[in-house]
Amino acid sequence: MHQVIELERVAKRYDSADTPALGPLTLSVARGEALAVTGPSGSGKSTLLNLVAGLDKPTDGAVIVAGRRIDQLSEHALATFRRAHIGMAFQFFNLLDDLTVCDNIQLPAQLTGTRRRESASRAGELMEMLGIQKHARAYPGRLSGGERQRVGVARALINRPELLLADEPTGALDTASGHDVRDLLMDLHRGGQTIVLVTHDLSLAETVASRTIHLIDGHLARDTHAQASR
Repeated sequence: MHQVIELERVAKRYDSADTPALGPLTLSVARGEALAVTGPSGSGKSTLLNLVAGLDKPTDGAVIVAGRRIDQLSEHALATFRRAHIGMAFQFFNLLDDLTVCDNIQLPAQLTGTRRRESASRAGELMEMLGIQKHARAYPGRLSGGERQRVGVARALINRPELLLADEPTGALDTASGHDVRDLLMDLHRGGQTIVLVTHDLSLAETVASRTIHLIDGHLARDTHAQASR
């Protein structure tokens, strides 16, 4: 089975700390898997996500995403790689308030040089899929939290990334909006999208993920696969 993520004895130390914030950790994530990363604050969840996203570099080990060893890439090459292969959805959406919903979604595609007609067509497909097409010309500030998160997910998917990273995607949402985003992630997973989800919400992990790892003090404490009947 094709591995989208391969971490080979990865460790990350900040400053000159004796104890790593993460690792050493060896982990692989297969294409089509939905992996939830759980653990208490300070357990290394965000560090793991940042390393996989290429936002940080490991102190030791190798980080391979979509067949590329990204820890050896330059910052420019990393930015180019991320736009093509990795979509990111954040807890606080990170939308641009002065752009419409449609323009927010298209932005990563335009950064890769996609023609506006093509990016607009793809944005239209995503908005219809995610049920936000009626908000295409609205500005993010007029939307609910759940709607803004859907915009954020659409933006993350605009370039058809092999990997979707979701960092506490329901953390800033009310219960109803959180359920909407949960259902969205479940649909994406059923459609074959590879997802890595960092969350404190164990019910979200149990519902969405096909596999859950639990980190404690930067180390892998548990690695659990969901029941096949799910």
